[in-house]
Amino acid sequence: MNRLRRRRAALQLALGLAGLGLAVIALGLGDYPLTPAQVLAALTGQETGFAHTVVVDWRAPRVAVALVFGAALAVSGALFQSLTRNPLGSPDVIGLSTGSYTGALVAVAWLGSGRLATGGGALIGGLVTAGLVYALARRDGAQGFRLIVVGIGVTAMLHAFNLFLLMRLREEVAMTAAIWGAGSIGLIGWDQAGPAIVALALIAPLVVACAPGLRQLELGDDAAGGHGLKVEPTRLAILALGAGLTAIVTASAGPIAFISLAAPQIAQRLTRSAATPLLASALLGGLGLLAADLVAQFALPVAAPTGAVTVVLGGAYLVDLMIREARRLR
Repeated sequence: MNRLRRRRAALQLALGLAGLGLAVIALGLGDYPLTPAQVLAALTGQETGFAHTVVVDWRAPRVAVALVFGAALAVSGALFQSLTRNPLGSPDVIGLSTGSYTGALVAVAWLGSGRLATGGGALIGGLVTAGLVYALARRDGAQGFRLIVVGIGVTAMLHAFNLFLLMRLREEVAMTAAIWGAGSIGLIGWDQAGPAIVALALIAPLVVACAPGLRQLELGDDAAGGHGLKVEPTRLAILALGAGLTAIVTASAGPIAFISLAAPQIAQRLTRSAATPLLASALLGGLGLLAADLVAQFALPVAAPTGAVTVVLGGAYLVDLMIREARRLR
């Protein structure tokens, strides 16, 4: 047990250092390249010239958003996968990201394409979708497999509704909504990143507080109830927290797929943990989204939305996951 804990701590430290190192590299890349020493000087206030403006005002919001949003998506995925006891139980599959996109489209269609309307609509859409999935799946307790099946059905219906809304919007508005729907963190400044990061930071202690109940639910409803846990209220609270994390990210950056699906599973394999590790998932999610954003900016012939890169990489991971699950069930 001590050896496993040391391995887990070492892995978390390595992931944290890798994230910080990649962040320094990312802050130095661009049309005005900077060395890591110049980046650190700008961050610590030793450099107050143009380099400080480039690093702190222009590039730092994007890097901070990638790390924090990736961590939030990964934790949301870890919550849902633990809740459903299924590696496919992520907000992408259950439909929360799609519901947030639906809320944003409805807000754009009725209130215009303002940032406040779009973000508020996405937040409300994600939470409403979570409530709808829970209500439809709740019969003698919302069981994990039922949540996934209901979520897939709700996702399909929301996709159809989203296409209908896009066809009804004016062409220029539909183009803007479609680009936002690809998931991008490139246009987020401190004025938009700050409130989102604060909101996610407020949810983090609640996630930590619910972690013991989550571990009890992983043993099964009967065992958790036998230990004195209020099963349905705890499940509903975890569902709300996971939905809130996804909705806040989607409200700010659009739907970014597959980070919440892949990061918790990879973290669990790396830590060799029986349960889905929340901290390792968060660190790996932040590292993964930042790496995907760098690929979207610099590794392609033309810069692409970050969500387009995560879809390609995550889609490949999903195929691999389904193949391994099929082999396991033989």
